[in-house]
Formats: sequence, C-alpha cells, structure tokens
Amino acid sequence: MKKTLFAMASLLACSAMSAFGAQWTGVISDSMCNVKHLDSSDKSIACVKSCVKGGDNAVFITGADNKIYKIDKASMDKVQPHLGHKVTITGTLNGDTVTIDTITM
Repeated sequence: MKKTLFAMASLLACSAMSAFGAQWTGVISDSMCNVKHLDSSDKSIACVKSCVKGGDNAVFITGADNKIYKIDKASMDKVQPHLGHKVTITGTLNGDTVTIDTITM
C-alpha cells in the first residue's frame, strides 16, 4: 500500500513539474540574420522587423550561449511586439522549437 501511494505521489509530482515551463533570457531575432542582432540597437530592431515582414521566421537566441531556437507557430503573435528586443521568456522546449507561454522585456 505504501509503495503504491509513493509511486502515485511521485507520478503526480512529475506531472505537476512538467506543467511549469522553463525560463530563458535572450533576443528575438530572425532566421536569416540570427546572431547579428544581439545588441538590440535601433538598427537591429528595424532589420529584424523587416526580415520577418519579408517572410523570414522569428527565432529566439539564448543570451547565455547564443543557442538558436525556432518559435512555434502558436507563439508567433506573442513575439511580434518584441522583434529585435532582449526578452525573458517562459515556455517549453521540444527539440529545437520553443513554445512561449509568457514573454517580457
């Protein structure tokens, strides 16, 4: 009985932990220029906006190691106001694609 209860409690704890997303800080850039716009200058912001408007995908680049992650389609509306900016996101990572729950500058 105790083993079953412990196993169920462990499973519930793991499920609850997976409901919370990880948090990263980095820059929203575009798939063509990638790390060229990490400075978030006015020129970089304008270029990222232009590239995304022209059809390139927005990407998230981590601040710690410049790792580039794709942004899933459901999160694209959330990143539009933050193109070219340094941001902190919470979300989940599936391979090389991030699903964004929240995004702040």
